[in-house]
Amino acid sequence: MKLVGRRAEREAVEDLLEGARAARSRVLVVRGEAGIGKTALLEHTRAIATASGFRVESSVGIESESQFAFGGLHQLCLPLMDHLDALPPPQQAALNVAFGQQAGPAPDRFLVGLAVLNLLAEVAEDGPLLCLVDDAQWQDEGTAQVLAFVARRLAAERVALLILLRDPSDGGDVSSFEGLPELRLDGLSLRDARELLADVVPTPLDERVRERIIAEARGNPLALLELPRSASPARLAGGFALPDTMGLPRRIEDMFRLRSVSLPAETQLLLLVAAAEPTGDAELLWRAAGELGIAPESAEPAEAAELVMIDARVRFRHPLVRSAVYRAASPPDRRRAHRALAAATDPRLDPDRRAWHSAQAVRGVDESVAAQLEHSAGRARARGGVAAAAAFLQQAADLSPEPADRARRALEAALAKHEAGASEAALQLLAVARVGPLDSLQQGRSDLLDAQIRFHLSRDLDSPGMMVAAAGSLAPLDGALARETYLHALDAAIINGGGEAVRIAEAALTAPAAGTPPRPVDRLLDGLVATLTGGFAAGAPKLRRALEAFRDSPHEDRLHDPDDDRWLWLAGRNAVAILDDELVYVLASRNVQLARAAGALATLPAALSFLSITSVLMGELARAGELAAEAKAITRDTGGVHLRHAHIILSAWCGDEAETTALSAVTAQDPAHPDEGTDASLARYAMSVLHNGLGNYAAARDAASRACESHELSLSSAGLPEFVEACVRSNDPARAEAAADEIDARADATGTAWAIGLAARSRALMSVGPSAEAHYREAIERLRDCRMTVYLARTHLVYGEWLRREGRRQDAREQLRTAHQMLSDMGAGAFAARAARELRATGEHPRKRLAQPTDVLTAQELQIARVVATGATSREVAAQLFLSPRTIEAHLRNIFRKLGITSRRHLKDLRLT
Repeated sequence: MKLVGRRAEREAVEDLLEGARAARSRVLVVRGEAGIGKTALLEHTRAIATASGFRVESSVGIESESQFAFGGLHQLCLPLMDHLDALPPPQQAALNVAFGQQAGPAPDRFLVGLAVLNLLAEVAEDGPLLCLVDDAQWQDEGTAQVLAFVARRLAAERVALLILLRDPSDGGDVSSFEGLPELRLDGLSLRDARELLADVVPTPLDERVRERIIAEARGNPLALLELPRSASPARLAGGFALPDTMGLPRRIEDMFRLRSVSLPAETQLLLLVAAAEPTGDAELLWRAAGELGIAPESAEPAEAAELVMIDARVRFRHPLVRSAVYRAASPPDRRRAHRALAAATDPRLDPDRRAWHSAQAVRGVDESVAAQLEHSAGRARARGGVAAAAAFLQQAADLSPEPADRARRALEAALAKHEAGASEAALQLLAVARVGPLDSLQQGRSDLLDAQIRFHLSRDLDSPGMMVAAAGSLAPLDGALARETYLHALDAAIINGGGEAVRIAEAALTAPAAGTPPRPVDRLLDGLVATLTGGFAAGAPKLRRALEAFRDSPHEDRLHDPDDDRWLWLAGRNAVAILDDELVYVLASRNVQLARAAGALATLPAALSFLSITSVLMGELARAGELAAEAKAITRDTGGVHLRHAHIILSAWCGDEAETTALSAVTAQDPAHPDEGTDASLARYAMSVLHNGLGNYAAARDAASRACESHELSLSSAGLPEFVEACVRSNDPARAEAAADEIDARADATGTAWAIGLAARSRALMSVGPSAEAHYREAIERLRDCRMTVYLARTHLVYGEWLRREGRRQDAREQLRTAHQMLSDMGAGAFAARAARELRATGEHPRKRLAQPTDVLTAQELQIARVVATGATSREVAAQLFLSPRTIEAHLRNIFRKLGITSRRHLKDLRLT
């Protein structure tokens, strides 16, 4: 197809390639209807890139291939695999497992993405690389997610990525590529359309005919090529049919259909086999043709009609030709074609494609084919293709003759669909499974899945109760799963808020006994149940033992259950609940380390967010900002749901009133976050911190009061000290006394330096005279032994405020000076300003915070500088931060320039770690 006009599009392509030449990777998504010229633009780009020294690799999405896990990715990367040895071993293994070249645990799809990113970067070291992805709407889900991730992570490599998509109305999934740089391909201008038509029909045309063709084509180049060919000589001579009501791409497809059905019967059948076999393997086509008794000469009429070209590969003139041929065929002919292809496909080399063709050849049901598809699902899951596994299982269920097999496979398909993020589709499959018959264990699993999906989709208030019912039915069948189901129910109830959590904890008292030895998750359930039913003092020791079990779990031990790691985030939250700073730090850090090591980018943002919150409490607000920014970037690049927890807590401790208020308002307006739920309570906790810093004590008291009502124990433990301070400052001694009593009880139950320090601080705020001073000194002494230095700094602040009001200005200056320096260095702006005001009231002018060299760095640059300062190589930093080594090197050049240094050694001198 000739590329006529398209000046803006040509410039966009040149910019794409120029960026790659200059080691500034570029990505461009081209969207448009079928036939609008995307393929012509792709070929134009290929020609320019090839002529200017680019290596060009490509992948083409095909609708019928969309359930083959990582099929499109394999097509793109296969020619590049000779560079695989340059990747770190985990990334090599991830790609080999994903492509079925070695056995191993199913890799996280984003670890596969990191491997592809680095593979492209390694290839581009030898020269610029252009990757062309055509008909991306038909790429399998794993390929689409990985390509979108790579597109968002490309930065300083010599890589250009051109992705072509049809309009959503033409079918296929385009959601993965939303938000990437985009070029909309519209119809040709009137002038360009006339030029192209003149090239197609060199003989003179009646003016009215030419204008009718141009009007009907609406600037679509393929229509301009095909409409004249489909018109009779009489119409071209003196008239043209009125516009059809059918959409233009479908009309073009219909023209191809009419052209194909005019061919000899054997040629039509050969075209159908070619359309049904999407790999373009000519040898496979001829083997299948042999099964049907079709002679090679049958291809000649199709080639003469310019519908297909068959040499070493099978290439259709346009994707619409393939779909036109396949749609035009009768169901019996389609089954014949697939049956021949199944017979021609080697079951040892490509069992999944053979199973797929066999399934398309079935009329009605067939257990042997359903069993093949079920095996294919297992292989897809082993490669990390959960979405592909779901598609195979769904088809297997459709072909199952026995109701019990159909129900079982539909249930497994529903589980896989939910795991792949297609929860609405999972509900539909679950309905098929529940037609039954299901045995008792399957029924319990289906009830659990139903509740989990409903909670995931809408935070359904009935979901926790449904999970409890499922746990009860599972109890006599699978005690370990029943216990985990109770824990799921408990967590869901806590997140939703209200009084449901206590009722569920009471129900969980009847859970089956844990095995011997109990798993960490078993101990966690027992600890939460004991706390919610018997009070904090009764449950805290059990919670501690549970959290210590998570801490001490030997991850190198072959007996370690990796499922326990899924509960690390809940364990970390409950370490805050029992105010054990060491356990909080260890569990939060381990969660991030494990997620990084596994390349689990789907779960890493939540782990980073909790470590960010932990860093805030440790007084490392800059570090917390880096972690929160990384979590946000990964969520953006993976298409996940953005978690605001870390950002709202960080902004509150920084004293950013506008940001904290705005984030709190977003949470309050989100119907997914009930007013009594954990997210709303966390926002209120953040507002209490903000207002205590600003000195708005009545507002802080009201916000903290609501936060402390949450059954999320970490929020009540963190909120109680805020509530005591706010009540004391707003002259509400009775409520302050009750809250201080609760802190005392928690300190007695846990015995940690953090808890005892907070209890002493709270008593000091409520006391007078020597008693107050003794409590302040005890609080400072205890909190010095605690990682959570924000509370030590704030204790110096309130002690200094008390000393000034006692008239001891010299002593007050010492405490306030310490508080101001600590809080300023941390970045706790509102509390630092409070300390500054108090210092001025004693007659001393507070020192301004000295600018730090690293203040000029972005959050990502500071994070890279910190890791490099530990002695890590660029490859090690890249693997940890899910970037390419070349991107790390580019960031380092910027860091060196901004800091005025010339080597990594100088970073160590800055003591960034």
